[in-house]
Amino acid sequence: MKTLLAFLSAALLIPLFTVPAASAQDHQTPFSSQVNIAEWDVPWERTRPRDPFVAPDGLVWFCGQVGGYLASLNPETGEMKQYDLGEGAGPHNLIVAPDGMVWYAGNRRAHIGMLNPATGEVTKYDMPDPAARDPHTLVWLPDGNIAFTVQGGNMVGHLDVKSGKVRLAKAEKDGSRPYGIKVAPDGEVWVVLFGTNRLAHFDKRQAVLHEFELPRAEARPRRMEITSDGRIWYGDYAGGYLGVFDPKTSEFTEWQLPSAGRSRVYGMAKDDTDTIWMVETGVEPNRFVGFDTKTESFTRAADVPSGGGTIRHMYYDASTGYIWFGADTNTIGRAIVTPRQGS
Repeated sequence: MKTLLAFLSAALLIPLFTVPAASAQDHQTPFSSQVNIAEWDVPWERTRPRDPFVAPDGLVWFCGQVGGYLASLNPETGEMKQYDLGEGAGPHNLIVAPDGMVWYAGNRRAHIGMLNPATGEVTKYDMPDPAARDPHTLVWLPDGNIAFTVQGGNMVGHLDVKSGKVRLAKAEKDGSRPYGIKVAPDGEVWVVLFGTNRLAHFDKRQAVLHEFELPRAEARPRRMEITSDGRIWYGDYAGGYLGVFDPKTSEFTEWQLPSAGRSRVYGMAKDDTDTIWMVETGVEPNRFVGFDTKTESFTRAADVPSGGGTIRHMYYDASTGYIWFGADTNTIGRAIVTPRQGS
């Protein structure tokens, strides 16, 4: 179903574990509609591995949200190494800098941290406002600084990585729950407000939010992507829609996902062909679904071999054509969607 509507208004860390030669073979599916998915079991049980990010050296870093750690996976050997952040850290999301430093959201300790994998040292940048209690999702800005959401604190922030200065912008409505965040090709920052039917532009220069209502009052956008033409795509977790907002025309368009209201669309990623990849987490097993933004049609799909449980956030590595994800079945997964020659 498709509808077109007009726009409406420092602690030292010790590597605790090294796990040799874990295999993806236990959780692997053959090519299904040209989507190949493999998963690696994470040896630290029930720790909710999530939000992987590929470092310049090819290691795949991820958070153990429940386990209070960061970890790396060598996809060639299966080796995993864990870095303990201490009880209650609640690392929620991470990104890796070109110099190999690993930056993470200290969701339960109101800070953003930077791990030096070579020394195990972590530097913490505390939130300047006690209300900003739970940094959520981080993104790199073109100048090397970081923008991030603060879900329960109802804010979006900017971190200057050299000075450590944090600036925060509060959402208009209480309980807006700023969640997914992405940077457009022009460098502008957009977020979705999961507690409302809104998305917002984050003016990082003035540290203010400019909010826009989605057409349906019941919509709850959770994750988002931005295609090369600047259009803003969001997954409506509540209603099972993929939607797009065009800032140039102020128009919204929406498509119902294959599993409709049962889909609980969550993790999203965009590949370099501007195909949007989503995971339907309301069905078991979770299901990868692709959407061709040029033909405006759903194309390929594949079930997650381990079932997935819930896949919350995904990362597309353009150098390999792989999407990486963490699953509540305690795995780190890889979906080959646009394979490179020799990969």
